[in-house]
Amino acid sequence: MDSYLIQVNGPGDHAPLLDVHLKTNGNSMSLGKMKGRKPRWAVRASEMSKKTFNPVRAIVDSMKVEPNPKKAMISLSLGDPTVFGNLPTNDEVTRAVKEVLDSGRYNGYAPSVGYQSCREAVAAYYNCPEAPLEAQDVILTSGCSQAIELALAVLANPGQNILVPRPGFSLYKTLALSMGIEVKLYNLLPEKSWEIDLKHLESLVDEKTACLIVNNPSNPCGSVFSKSHLQKILAVASRQCVPILADEIYGDMVFADCKYEPIATLSTNVPILSCGGLAKRWLVPGWRMGWILIHDRRDIFGNEIRDGLLRLSQRILGPCTIVQGALERILHQTPPEFYHNTLSILKSNADLCYAALSAIPGLQPVRPAGAMYLMVEIEMEHFPEFENDVEFTERLISEQSVFCLPATCFEYPNFFRVVITVPEEMILEACSRIQEFCEMHYQGAEGAQDLECDK
Repeated sequence: MDSYLIQVNGPGDHAPLLDVHLKTNGNSMSLGKMKGRKPRWAVRASEMSKKTFNPVRAIVDSMKVEPNPKKAMISLSLGDPTVFGNLPTNDEVTRAVKEVLDSGRYNGYAPSVGYQSCREAVAAYYNCPEAPLEAQDVILTSGCSQAIELALAVLANPGQNILVPRPGFSLYKTLALSMGIEVKLYNLLPEKSWEIDLKHLESLVDEKTACLIVNNPSNPCGSVFSKSHLQKILAVASRQCVPILADEIYGDMVFADCKYEPIATLSTNVPILSCGGLAKRWLVPGWRMGWILIHDRRDIFGNEIRDGLLRLSQRILGPCTIVQGALERILHQTPPEFYHNTLSILKSNADLCYAALSAIPGLQPVRPAGAMYLMVEIEMEHFPEFENDVEFTERLISEQSVFCLPATCFEYPNFFRVVITVPEEMILEACSRIQEFCEMHYQGAEGAQDLECDK
């Protein structure tokens, strides 16, 4: 038996000593044998990685279909406004980043929650009497997606549940399931411009409900909630004592005949974590700049949620410092006409698309009021040769080279989503092809019944 003294670093003049006894076999030790195991390779993917599942990728990757080689592909599927080059960001935005880069002052690490001056800039931009904000209420993140991830991670434990819209952005479920959090889906109502079914929502709440996710304006629906509807949502959250995670990445991206109301401006008691960022309104999704705004007028979150967000933010040490350095200028010096022009293009595309698709037998589009999308119902009884929306959109690709996301991706079968950020001529061409496709496959009531009998 050999004995060793190991000194361990510690405070004061007398660091602790550990007296360790190791039994050796001659001059060598076999740690593997000592532990009772034979060393072998056993590398496995983590449980968290196995639980991580993106339904959009799973469905799209399973669509083994080639577009029609005689027709150029038109993709109406990707929610990236930069893809076609028709919606560039403003020159003031790019100048701000160039000057920060040239200054050489933002090449190092920033605090994990962001530079204080940048947090102050975000707070000043969104501060209002109805929902006051200070720098301490702002956490800067690597895009809005990380903001949502941090908000979920600080509010919910494994085994708890969250309430998520259906149809809704698939990332909520992807993140929650990877963390061991149950997802409960509450319904949106297409006949009411995608308002929440409030009775259904409230029926889902139980003692394990950690938060309610409210996405307004909506992806995938392009809907915008009215002030009165938001107040009813807040009333449910208040009665049930459930905090809100507000996904407001499309905030202010509403059409002229509509008004956007940040949900925190209507609440006096419900604590809210509002997630936003530069991606959509400033048309720079690749810059990965997001934020969490902490609205806690009654001190219900208290220090615990704030401290939790701070600790969670330290896992990756914050978002890009170059963009942080330009943030104040981007927020406060981007000219108003830039926002107006972007929305004018989106509104024009939305109107064209809605009018064209409304005229097609078998399709029922729901008019959008903001964001970058609209949803279209497929009256499947008139397309009996297709089993579901996935088959419908697959054949639309193979026959017409038009790619729309089947709404099964958003937990809402027999619809598809159209992205309205593409150039006008592509919107018109895509709608013309969709019409040709539907006319080819549409069956009236009698025809559809005959086809069913033949199956």
